[in-house]
Amino acid sequence: MTDTGNDVSLAGFRPDQLEGFRIGVTSDRRSEDLIAALERRGAETLHAPAIRIAATDSDVQLNLDTHAIIEASPDILLATTSYGIRRWFEVADAAGLGPDLTATLAHSRILVRGPKARGAVRAAGLEDSGMSDEETTRSLVDKVLAEGASGITVAVQLHGFTDRPQLERLRAAGATVLTVEPYRWILPDDASRVLKLVDAICTGSVDAVTFTSAPAVDALFAAADEAGKLETVLDAFSETVVAAAVGPVTAAPLFAAGIRPIVPDRYRMGALIRLVCEHLEEKRIFRLDTAHGHVELRGRLVIVRGKRATLAPTSLTLFRILLSARGSVMSRADLTASLPEMQDDHAVDVAISRLRQALPDSGLIATVIKRGYRIDV
Repeated sequence: MTDTGNDVSLAGFRPDQLEGFRIGVTSDRRSEDLIAALERRGAETLHAPAIRIAATDSDVQLNLDTHAIIEASPDILLATTSYGIRRWFEVADAAGLGPDLTATLAHSRILVRGPKARGAVRAAGLEDSGMSDEETTRSLVDKVLAEGASGITVAVQLHGFTDRPQLERLRAAGATVLTVEPYRWILPDDASRVLKLVDAICTGSVDAVTFTSAPAVDALFAAADEAGKLETVLDAFSETVVAAAVGPVTAAPLFAAGIRPIVPDRYRMGALIRLVCEHLEEKRIFRLDTAHGHVELRGRLVIVRGKRATLAPTSLTLFRILLSARGSVMSRADLTASLPEMQDDHAVDVAISRLRQALPDSGLIATVIKRGYRIDV
């Protein structure tokens, strides 16, 4: 399932809003719009399409399903996605079935899942009779069942994969169900970018990951599981990395995994961009006054008295821990526990040395003899 929209321009714009932040983008279709919007606001992006939309292997089955729908003259059509409706009519027109399909559906009651599907229906010369309350297939089916489904024929335009539980709900209520699948979701040809994103999530070198479809969430988790890193990914999403979903359908597998994503009130891409900007600015910028001046940490970017430096993952983790302590001493044991790759005090000392070298002012990190390290506040 997908939740998308064309409201990219609605998000407020400042070229430094996301400066210092790195954001993973898992979408394939319309990813250029999302990436451009994030980068215009100062973010670095890591594009790793977890799945991609593909036409069905053969239009033969699509045309057979179209024939069946024309012959059945369904009482109701459930239109779920803009792309699916557009491609369905394009293939029907190419096969000479377009006029018959349009004439048949003109006598059907058309219910749409969201405004984009409504736009595609109207572009085909048809009118819809209503929209789902939550812009989900489930709420579309709820609408049909509330009005009585016994004895009616319902055609369902599928959206990348077969939502069998919803189809079974209709059949159990006595409806005859016909389906048409204009496209499907498939894994990308090159999985290396997804694995690179998995590694970035595990090391904390991305601050947020955006999702615009539920299958993309499932695909990312599957890739992480295959690499033996699923638990680390889930922990990262629960602690340091923000999961941002465009709508409740997309968010569902995240909630099921125990992750609390941020979700905009309006299920559109522009609203998602705005929410990501607001959340990172409000929740993920750390500021502290120190003996060496005001410190601001934005993602991987640390700014001290106007001087800037970008931190590597290990240095970033150490610096976040020390900043969060606000001048309290962090023992070597505490720092070792936060960085499993560090096996002893010597490794901590080496990592602190590298952090000092990376900072705009090495004096920010003070050594407390026999106790550990702290920020010099």
